[in-house]
Amino acid sequence: MPTLIYTHAACLEHRPGPHHPESPERLEAVLKALKTPEFSRAVWRDAPIGTYDQVLRVHTPEYVQEVQDLAPAQGYQMLDGGDTIMSPGTLEAVMRCVGAACAGVDDLVSGQANSVFCATRPCGHHAEAGHAMGFCVFNQAAIAALHARAVHGIQRVAVVDFDVHHGNGTQNSFYDDPELFYGSCHQSQFYPGTGLRHETGVAGNIVNVPFPRGTGSAAFRAAMRDQLLPALREFAPELLIISAGFDAHELDPLGGLQFTDEDYLWITRELMRVADETARGRVLSVLEGGYSLEGLASGTAAHVRALMAH
Repeated sequence: MPTLIYTHAACLEHRPGPHHPESPERLEAVLKALKTPEFSRAVWRDAPIGTYDQVLRVHTPEYVQEVQDLAPAQGYQMLDGGDTIMSPGTLEAVMRCVGAACAGVDDLVSGQANSVFCATRPCGHHAEAGHAMGFCVFNQAAIAALHARAVHGIQRVAVVDFDVHHGNGTQNSFYDDPELFYGSCHQSQFYPGTGLRHETGVAGNIVNVPFPRGTGSAAFRAAMRDQLLPALREFAPELLIISAGFDAHELDPLGGLQFTDEDYLWITRELMRVADETARGRVLSVLEGGYSLEGLASGTAAHVRALMAH
């Protein structure tokens, strides 16, 4: 079965300002890297518009209404004091992110694909139930997990997040549900200040692996082997979702970790092995951060290379 890649031109129309790190050029770099002969076997699909029923599985009605009401017809609208900014194209972009993630779950469950990559933006893992944070409006990875439960009856869903920033929104959505797993490796102390080891969830279903600034390949791989991957295997997910951020790349200007393209290839292969053991190989990957255009492009290419080799 092919790897499916979801994207949409509307995701280029989220334009939070000329100097904002979450720029349309990020997605353009990803698409350029993936639209090469190496990835010709991938099947591309337009991301559908998500539904508000899907969004409401994670976010409060009051917050969803606020986002709709604040969506500007022109200019900019701040959602969280400065980091998360809406432009006229933002609402459609975030709804395409939601639609892609949920459609990807549908494709995996129906057997149309073993792996799906959502080449969409903006990122989502910082978005809390009731407010925006850190460039993120709606949390598409968490939404996809609860969509899998509500629509397909998949009870045990895991999200693994290798973005340089901890996904506080996903953690908070999963914290009190023993059948949802969130595992994250991230730089600490760093934005948003969450993701400490003692944050373990209601049933040990949260696993945080914080790294000091400067951590590179050897320490990253050892921690994954010794801590996160064994916990994920023990949880035994029926569906695996990856929050695929590439701002831990050694080239990234915002992060302080030293991961390489080979590290992203390696961790993707390791996660897919777990999915083969417990989740019928079903892997959904959602693009999160990454602010070096070169590092984002090459890291994403390595990640999708591993997905396609499945």
